Amino acid sequence: MMQKVPPLNVAQIGYGCMGLSHAYSHQPDEAAGIALIRDAVELGVDHIDTANLYGFGSNEVLVGKALQGLRDQVFLASKCGLTVTDADGNMTRGIDSNPENIKRSCDGSLKRLGLDSVDLYYLHRWDKTTPIEDAVGAMAQLVDEGKTRLIGLSEVSAETLRKAHAVHPIAAIQCEYSLWTRNPEENGVLDACQELGIALVCYSPVGRGFFANATVDTDTLEADDLRRNMPRFSPENLEKNKALRDEYLEIVKEVGCTPSQLALAWLLNRPVYTIPGTTSSTHLRENLAAIDVELNPDVTARLDSLFNSSTVSGNRYNERTMAELE
Repeated sequence: MMQKVPPLNVAQIGYGCMGLSHAYSHQPDEAAGIALIRDAVELGVDHIDTANLYGFGSNEVLVGKALQGLRDQVFLASKCGLTVTDADGNMTRGIDSNPENIKRSCDGSLKRLGLDSVDLYYLHRWDKTTPIEDAVGAMAQLVDEGKTRLIGLSEVSAETLRKAHAVHPIAAIQCEYSLWTRNPEENGVLDACQELGIALVCYSPVGRGFFANATVDTDTLEADDLRRNMPRFSPENLEKNKALRDEYLEIVKEVGCTPSQLALAWLLNRPVYTIPGTTSSTHLRENLAAIDVELNPDVTARLDSLFNSSTVSGNRYNERTMAELE
């Protein structure tokens, strides 16, 4: 593995909790989710990631319960800035980087977690109307008040990251990064992180299940599964992407690992951290074992040629959500 990973003092593979109560099909009940998080910590996972958006707060409650008696064993991150309001019985998603909302959201997160502080608090999305300097200034106050040790950003450009870092040190930036999502390479964020000593934490490293053992079939997803609105998972684009996956599975056989492990091993050869999520204890163990998969330069080159912005069909988000990024 590459050694120039800006230090968060955690293992390269953590655990993202979103799927336990948000976004995807077949979410476990609370007891099963708690058991899985505790299992992860028992296996040595020391980086747990949640957010106020996930399950509209219920994910933080679940994480708080799971970490009772284990808090000193993990680096805990949560997020603010993505809001959900109940408008006439319908949940409406929005973005709010107003300093008052940041402070209010942090207090809400800590209450749901049952904690006095977290290790890292991210601005989940920047609303582009609040100056980033003002938003970061509010987060810096959270550090001063002892509510978080470190602050981070999610899905911002290299330029915005530099502006923010000039106000207060940014410990980490969270971005989607995987074999089929190369934005941090292409928009300068990866280079900026290396230059400034900022950790890059990668979510959806297994392509929202695309690189897992079973092939994702859009028709079998539940009605509220996030992937139903993602262009890459539309029937037309997914069929084209599955053609690429056939060759990918041949490389998996050659390397002698699982599909998920190959996707993770490719990412772990970069100076990054990653937080794969799963609702399966078996898959949790499988993901953690990816740290031992070694890829030679030829395999890496073949993967880079197979999956890149020119070969993958469909964008990662719909037009509205893409407009919110960076």
